[in-house]
This record gives sequence, structure tokens and C-alpha cells, in this order.
Amino acid sequence: MSTSPEFTQIVNKDKSDNFITPLWRQRFNIFLNNKLAVASVLFLFSMIVACFLVPLLYHTNQTDQNLALSSPWNQAPSAHHWLGTDSNGFDVLGRIFFGGEYSLTLGILAGFITIIFGTIYGMIAGFFGGIVDTVLMRILDALLSIPYIFLLITMVTLFTRSTVFLILIIGLTGWWGNARIIRGDAMLIRKLEYSQASSAMGASRLHIIFRHVYPNSISNIVTVATFSVADAILYLSALGFLGLGIQPPQTDWGTMLQNGASQITNGYWWEVYPLAFFFVLVVVSINYIGDALRDVFEVRLLER
Repeated sequence: MSTSPEFTQIVNKDKSDNFITPLWRQRFNIFLNNKLAVASVLFLFSMIVACFLVPLLYHTNQTDQNLALSSPWNQAPSAHHWLGTDSNGFDVLGRIFFGGEYSLTLGILAGFITIIFGTIYGMIAGFFGGIVDTVLMRILDALLSIPYIFLLITMVTLFTRSTVFLILIIGLTGWWGNARIIRGDAMLIRKLEYSQASSAMGASRLHIIFRHVYPNSISNIVTVATFSVADAILYLSALGFLGLGIQPPQTDWGTMLQNGASQITNGYWWEVYPLAFFFVLVVVSINYIGDALRDVFEVRLLER
């Protein structure tokens, strides 16, 4: 028995109408629709790759502190030094990517530590509530009352400026605000019907946290994690600008900006503006990516 072409078209149309796009493709399409976020990913990826590859391809001396005899100081951009040299004779272009290795690596690692501690602390406080939440939040209020940049300056001055210590001190003290955001999500989700139903059916607290609270908080967690990376890069640069950044012969973008700021009054613009351009674009790109990821994991934007 044959079917008419009209019937076949109706069946195929019904099938297409009932077809639901997989979640990963929906999320991918939501991200692609944000053109600024896509451009930010491309730029940030290119910047990370360049920070690790350019020093291997564009050979410059970035570790010898005594370059007076081999490289002129404060030389304007030329064919030999594309972005000129700084007050120590370092090639500015090579130093931007050399310092970027440390700034981006420290920022990503410190941001990763920050979101882990902030998520755990916020989840515990928000989900358990009661006396646990009260005690943890009062501790957090006391910590948040301390001016953060002064705390970093004090810790770095009292102890050390090693790379590992800078990662740990920024990561272990930068999660306080994140914990408040995650706590709010946990408090809301534990009171919703599906969490209450799981509890009534005998589900353990860990099951509810991992099955309901964490998945439904992932939007804010990913967003906060992205912003934490940008904050870590900014705080590291702030320490470097104050002369408390990574110790020589390593460098970071904040230290470079501090050195360039002391020379810009002499007309050596190439020691500040190219680096400032890359620095601002990196931080802005990370923030755009965070905004897009918040939409990607927003359940209300997905098909049912």
C-alpha cells in the first residue's frame, strides 16, 4: 500500500516539529550568536598561543639585566626592534609576550583556586543553612571588611614574591565575594520543589547537592570563574605596578606598565601604549566570554 506525497510531507513535518536539538548544540548555538564573545575567544586564544610561541620565534634577550652594551635603552620602534626597547634595553614586543606568560598563567591558576574554594564554601553555607550558615557568613563578613589590595600588599611584603606564593595568595583570598554568590544559589535551590521531593524520598544531602544544587548553579559558577581569572590578572598587575610583582628576571604586565609609566613623560610612548592595548583587550575579552557563558548555561534559554 503506497502513501501519497502529501501524507509523507505531513509526517516528515511532524517529525521535524517534534525534534529537539541536543543540549550541547543548543548551548553552542547560543554562544555563537554572541559575536563579541566569539571574537573574544579567538583573540584570547591567539594571545595565549602567542605568549608561548612568540618568544620561541622572535628571539630576544629577556633575562639578562645588563643589556647596556648589546641593546640601546629607550630606542624607538625600528626594523630591528619592532616596538622599540625599554629603559633596561629589553625588546618591548618580546617582553610583552614574555610577561604575558606569567600574567596569564598566574591569572588562570589563581582564578581556578578561587572558584574551587568559593564554590565549596558557598555551597556548604547556603545548603546547610542555620547555625552553619550564620557562622560561615560572619567569618566571611569579617574577611570582606579588610581592604583587599592592602591585604595583598601586606602578605607579599611580609613573606615572599615568588610565583607560587603569588598564585596561592591571590587564589586563596580572592574567593570571598564568589562564595556569597554561590551561597545565594544554594539557598534558593534547596528550597525548590525538586530538592524538597528528593529529600522526602530519602536522598542524602550529598546527592541533592551534586544532583540538583550544583547543576542548577553551574551558570553562576562558570560566570564567576571567568570573572575570577580577569580579577586575578588585574590584582597581579596591580601588585606589579606597585613594585611588588614577580621578581626579576621574570616579569608581568603590571611591572612593565610601572616601568613604562616612569618613562612616558619623556616621550617613550612605545613602552606603555602597546602593552596597555593588549592588557585591556585581554581583560575585556575574558569578561565578554563570562557574559556569554552565563547565557549558555541559562536553562530558560534552552528548548524544552
